[in-house]
Amino acid sequence: MRNTQSTQFLTEDIQNLRIAVIGDVMLDRYVYGEVKRISPEAPVPVNRVRRMESVLGGAGNVAANLAGLGVKVYAAGVTGLDEHRESLEKKMAAAGIDSSGLLPMPGRSTITKMRIIGARQQMLRLDFEEPGDLAPEEERQLLDWLQKRLQEGLDGIVLSDYAKGVCSDHFCQTVIDLAHSAQVPVLVDPKGADWRKYAGCDFITPNVKEMCEAGGRVVPNETEPLVELAAKARDAFQIKNVVVTRSEKGVSLINRKEVITEAATARDVFDVSGAGDTVAAVLLAAVAGGLSLGEALKLSNKAAGI
Repeated sequence: MRNTQSTQFLTEDIQNLRIAVIGDVMLDRYVYGEVKRISPEAPVPVNRVRRMESVLGGAGNVAANLAGLGVKVYAAGVTGLDEHRESLEKKMAAAGIDSSGLLPMPGRSTITKMRIIGARQQMLRLDFEEPGDLAPEEERQLLDWLQKRLQEGLDGIVLSDYAKGVCSDHFCQTVIDLAHSAQVPVLVDPKGADWRKYAGCDFITPNVKEMCEAGGRVVPNETEPLVELAAKARDAFQIKNVVVTRSEKGVSLINRKEVITEAATARDVFDVSGAGDTVAAVLLAAVAGGLSLGEALKLSNKAAGI
């Protein structure tokens, strides 16, 4: 039997949601080709390029997921003044994403990851970036933008941290404080072992490796030890819900009242990049749209499988 509440959310309610995605916005570029010989110039394969494509990456992928569901999305972060930013703007405009919070800053490069692929195998990745914590003026402009968005109305905020500089300690805490003052939930997609800067957030979505790093010890991808690590982190950093994405074993949500695990649907894939972004996007949208935690987790897990 179809869940009528979930169906109504996906077909109607979701289009009324307004969510801000703040963090390390990137451009993912893919160069696809075929390899049939070794270069005479050096012992390296020659990739004959067949096609190239660009997609939104990092925090941009979260924004794209939300926009694809029908959410009104506002993206914020910092970029360079370069051709990669132009590609970002075009991709966001095509997806219906408001990129007014994406600040072009001199001295920065628009974070871009170019993957060279031959015969379905990634051969090389080229990174274009100048990472670094936000300068005081950059932080001020982003916070001014956020306060305006909050005044006009938001249903949720995603902090998407890829350790490139936007999600600094002070900035993250200020965003969480501003959001909670406006009674807006915050979901964090974390990076690194130190979760102090995420303290007080409503949701945090580590994968198993990130959960182990934050918990200070390595445990297998099994429910009991992961729940133990998640519960300790939840209490240490006053986080309401810890949502551990567990690859082929699905996803588990841990809070003070309950533990919910949704099993994954096995799929034959060669690249799972971005599945965690999908969990984050759909989970926050579903909760903001009034679905129960159980239903929200079920929807986010199904979306990640797809």
